[in-house]
Amino acid sequence: MNTPNISVNLAGINLRNPIIAASGTFGYGLAFQNFLDLGNIGGFVTKGISLKPRVGNPDPRICETPSGMLNSIGLHNVGLEKFITSKMPEIRKVDTSVIVNFFGETVEEYVELANRLDQVEGIDGLEMNISCPNVNKGGSSFGTDLSVTCNVVNLCRKATKKPLIVKLSPNVGDIVEFAKACEDNGADAISAINTLVGMAIDIKSRKPLLAKRTGGLSGPAIKPIAVRMVNECYRSVKIPIIGIGGIATVQDIIEFTLAGATAIQIGTMNFVDPAICEKLAAELAPLLNELGVDNLHDLIGQVS
Repeated sequence: MNTPNISVNLAGINLRNPIIAASGTFGYGLAFQNFLDLGNIGGFVTKGISLKPRVGNPDPRICETPSGMLNSIGLHNVGLEKFITSKMPEIRKVDTSVIVNFFGETVEEYVELANRLDQVEGIDGLEMNISCPNVNKGGSSFGTDLSVTCNVVNLCRKATKKPLIVKLSPNVGDIVEFAKACEDNGADAISAINTLVGMAIDIKSRKPLLAKRTGGLSGPAIKPIAVRMVNECYRSVKIPIIGIGGIATVQDIIEFTLAGATAIQIGTMNFVDPAICEKLAAELAPLLNELGVDNLHDLIGQVS
């Protein structure tokens, strides 16, 4: 029996398998080395990086929900300088693909980050976060206004030669319009989707469970929405898509692939099982054998 090919090429980034640990759930990747061999997964996306350090939102900023969780972390991170000087020297030692997520409060900040990260060795690609719903400035404001999306993607494309991935918001009327805008303005790939805006209330205190009232809903609860949006984008753009949203099993990976995803990201389940990415990577080839598939690439977008 032949071993199926599970490697993929994502906009010029060669991944040994399609499994990428998602930004915001995997820190800077280094802490997870205690739980899994990063060399056995396709790659990871760092916590979102801003020009200056951020402390994020006040507690409480995470709560569980049925089949998922709400988070309002607020993009807590060490800032660009410390990331380059303190994190990247260790990250470069890791034998897997590294994608750096970045965001700004202004177009100028996005462009400066893209330009400076372009010059950092050891980064395989950049993921623009224009879709975080948990911050007062920047975040989703860049990903829910079509003209703003076009402008910021276009300018960041000019600021970097690295593969540029744009992370899309599901909190829009038509995600396809934004996928097309990203493609038209030079994005090499899109990530779909970021979290959905949600809210949970403590019925005894009559107060929201999150200090910021609302947060981003993730986990298996949003998977059908994510699969639908990935498929809509696949039928409308030619650039690769990274599927994100509630992936918990190897069957979920195949489902996203059939919908049109070239690669996938695993987010919330890293909190449930910090070794989940490596475990699912080991299960992927055997499942393809069961399905009679020799090459994972052959399944991309093949939902009938």
